Amino acid sequence: MENQNISDLIEEYLKEILREQEKIEIRRAEMANQFSCVPSQINYVINTRFTVAQGYSVESKRGGGGYIRIQKVNLNHHGEILADLSNMVGSSLSQNDGIAILQQLYNYDIISKREGNLLLSVIASDVLQMDKHNEEKTRARMMKVLLERLHYEEKE
Repeated sequence: MENQNISDLIEEYLKEILREQEKIEIRRAEMANQFSCVPSQINYVINTRFTVAQGYSVESKRGGGGYIRIQKVNLNHHGEILADLSNMVGSSLSQNDGIAILQQLYNYDIISKREGNLLLSVIASDVLQMDKHNEEKTRARMMKVLLERLHYEEKE
C-alpha cells in the first residue's frame, strides 16, 4: 500500500464504500480535505476511474450545495447486440439507417414501442434541421450515445 499514489487511495476508498452501498454521494471539497489534495484531484479520479465503461454512472452538480453521485451499473444482457449496432453506426448515419437501428432495438425488446416512437421523432431530419453532412454526423453521435447508455442498466 506504500506504493499507492493519492489517486489510487481515493479510488480504493470510493470503491470500498460502493461495495457496501450501490450509490454514494460525495462533496468534492470534503473529499479533498479528507485526502489533503486539491478538488481537481477528486475530479480526475472520478473522470478516469468511474466511467460508464468501467461500470459506473456519475452525476454531478456544481455550486455551494454541489455533489458527485456515483452509482454502480450492470451490463445489459443485450450487450453483444448493442455493441454490433454501435459498430455499424460509424461517423455519420442516415435517417433510414437510424430508423433501421431503432427497429432492431424494438425487435430485440431493448426499447418499447413508445420509446422507439419518441426516438424516431428525435432523429428525424425535420427536427435536426441542418445541412445533410452535419445532420448525419449529429444523428450518429446521438445514436452512439443512446446505444452506449442502453448497454448498461442502472441497479434499482
